[in-house]
Amino acid sequence: MKISYNWIKQFLQTDWDATKTGELLTDLGLEVEGIETKESIKGSLKGVVVGEVLTCIQHPNADRLKVTTVDLGEGAIVQIVCGAPNVAVGQKVPVATIGTTLYDDKGEGFQIKKGKIRGEESHGMICAEDELGLGKGHDGILVLKDSLLAGMPVSEVFNIETDQIFEIGLTPNRSDAMSHFGVARDLKAGLMQQDIYLELISPSVSDFHVDERTLKIEIEVENKELVPRYCGVTITDVTVKDSPEWIQKRLKAIGITPKNNIVDITNYVLHELGQPLHAFDAQKIKDNKVVVKTLAEGTKFTTLDGVERVLSAEDIMICDADSSPLCIAGVFGGLKSGVTEHTNSIFLESAYFNPVSVRKTAKRHALNTDASFRFERGIDINMTEYALKRAALLIEQYAGGKLGSDISDFYPEKIEDFQVFFSYESSYRLIGQEIPKETIKKILASLEIKINSETEGGLGLTIPSYRTDVQREADIVEEILRVYGYNNIEFSHKLNTSISFDSNKETKIENIVANQLSSLGFNETMANSLTKPAYTHLSENINEEANIAMLNPLSNDLKVMRQSLLFSGLESVAYNINRKNTSLKFYEFGKTYHHYNNKYQEDKHLTLFVTGERTKESWSTISKTSDFFYVKGIITVVLRRLGIDDLKTTPTKQDLFSEGITLSLGKMKLVEFGVIKQTILKEFGIKQEVLFADFNWDTLLKVTGNKNVKVSDLTKFPSVKRDLALLLDQKVEFKELYNLAFQSEKNVLKEVDLFDVYEGDKLPEGKKSYAVSFLLQDDSKTLEDKQIDKIMQKLQQTFEKNLEAVLR
Repeated sequence: MKISYNWIKQFLQTDWDATKTGELLTDLGLEVEGIETKESIKGSLKGVVVGEVLTCIQHPNADRLKVTTVDLGEGAIVQIVCGAPNVAVGQKVPVATIGTTLYDDKGEGFQIKKGKIRGEESHGMICAEDELGLGKGHDGILVLKDSLLAGMPVSEVFNIETDQIFEIGLTPNRSDAMSHFGVARDLKAGLMQQDIYLELISPSVSDFHVDERTLKIEIEVENKELVPRYCGVTITDVTVKDSPEWIQKRLKAIGITPKNNIVDITNYVLHELGQPLHAFDAQKIKDNKVVVKTLAEGTKFTTLDGVERVLSAEDIMICDADSSPLCIAGVFGGLKSGVTEHTNSIFLESAYFNPVSVRKTAKRHALNTDASFRFERGIDINMTEYALKRAALLIEQYAGGKLGSDISDFYPEKIEDFQVFFSYESSYRLIGQEIPKETIKKILASLEIKINSETEGGLGLTIPSYRTDVQREADIVEEILRVYGYNNIEFSHKLNTSISFDSNKETKIENIVANQLSSLGFNETMANSLTKPAYTHLSENINEEANIAMLNPLSNDLKVMRQSLLFSGLESVAYNINRKNTSLKFYEFGKTYHHYNNKYQEDKHLTLFVTGERTKESWSTISKTSDFFYVKGIITVVLRRLGIDDLKTTPTKQDLFSEGITLSLGKMKLVEFGVIKQTILKEFGIKQEVLFADFNWDTLLKVTGNKNVKVSDLTKFPSVKRDLALLLDQKVEFKELYNLAFQSEKNVLKEVDLFDVYEGDKLPEGKKSYAVSFLLQDDSKTLEDKQIDKIMQKLQQTFEKNLEAVLR
């Protein structure tokens, strides 16, 4: 939220430095995220002075140019070539001197330099209105008053204003500070703690009176819960034109582009007092009646931006007598009922709409306006009539209007100010420090919180209506503390904390796997559990009916709970690849959410994403792309770390993969992994291969819980390695040889590895050669050659007998 310091000074006559003011506002809870210096005209016309045209003759080499001599004051006379048709001797004109920077309508600067135009020297530039940013005129140069002195800075002539703009990160609870008046009110309370007492000047509406009761528009509200208060007044004989310069300056300072006097005044009052207003062209309201109601689901309505929107049956609408919609209440006006240059009478609206209803409507239609920003946070219901009078008086003054009716005010149930009891003891308990009672009373008075009664133990208080967030005793304590100053609360140099150790078995297993994956170069990610409904259509295995939808989604991209961790993970992959980080290894522990048979179900998963190179590029390593078997190796290592082996491998039934497998233990599926289909990757703009693994974590925990880990001492005795080169039938698999070896020698044989396979024309047909290594080790003694030879002979005989192997 942008707040103008010059605007604040209309309510508080302070000369405090902007930086100090920003620090004080931050201490008060209105965090100032930045302070920007803003000029009413960019560059503040530095280097532009008043010049007097002394001579003006035709350019010898150009019909449309003239050569002038201009007095810039103090005897400085320069020659300037000018193309304006209205330049003449004796005029006082604005001159941009050499070195001056001027800015175009896009804010881009250009510097005035000495130069030659068609052979004649030119030492500056006589400026038109638009070249200085003072208007849009470009028919000729700007002619100034004759009484001005040559050499006088033009910035003094046009009263160029410099402002400091506070960017305030307003928290949702501080609806009272959604205006310049509200910020000034808070600043006043803060300055009082600095012993600076200033009067808060509020705009006067005492001159409000009806001129002629010539146009009355009746108001009808169908639902007082959705619309607790609705005020309106008519103004006739208005002239729609540009708003006065001072209003335009205020609006431009906070980033609002002026439109016309009527619209600008409603915007001005909104940012001044925090009360949204809306002006309707009264001639476009049928039968002079406004009906505030909801319309049928699916009703179409075109808003001011020219977009046709489909209404919900919950949207509050401003309609005319025959229920034709004019405006989405509290959010956006209608195209057909807005103020135009032909408007001569208006109906001015000021209302309080239900905050929840406005928020839902704004989100439903993806509209975030200044009005909805304030309505959905809760405005001051007692500000509606005052703000209406303030705007009406400004329209009378700057649009020549006349009040055509009394104020119509629908306010069936007046909302009384909230009452709360404040205990001194509770204050001490919550703050941890005793603040003097007189200081507390002073702070409460500065916040316009009235003291109704006082006892030894506390105060009976009335909360002003604009403080919608102060409803409890704890809220009062917070108010006192923020104005008193958190920095003024003493704290102990002793730090007390409690340390807890998580002995949860599931957490321990998760940490084991996380540490292992991190050591393998993976990075842990955490994605949002909310995702796009459209992702459901990327797989036939994901049932759209099982989606869990949000009742009040933040956006269409965060509308349903995810049924798979794949798509949010691919978003992260795409984000990194788009930023030239193409070699990725991610893992995520997360849940999926499903709605089956009127029941809700959560499943926990561990997912892996691998793409690009296995290792970082280096002079000492050969670049190798991650592939299916690399990922399979990582999965196998993780499962073995959890004590899970002897897995069954079957082709996957998931349509997410172009190729993939499922690893199961009995009938329980543990992991599905493979290469993601190109059609899915295309949806995320990913052009390189991505491998994905999905662990059913809940099932893994069940299986892991039944495994006992055996620990044994490292043997003290050396191992021995022997090799055999065997000629085997081509149908024989290494697995058969592996099993026979351990059946033959159970005690000493530790490992059997296949390190070479040969099939070629030098071998008999139907044969192949296996080179197999055997690791032998006795845990109780050192093996001798005789014992080793005996074991190897036994293994050879076993292979010859069972596999018809021949020693090569």
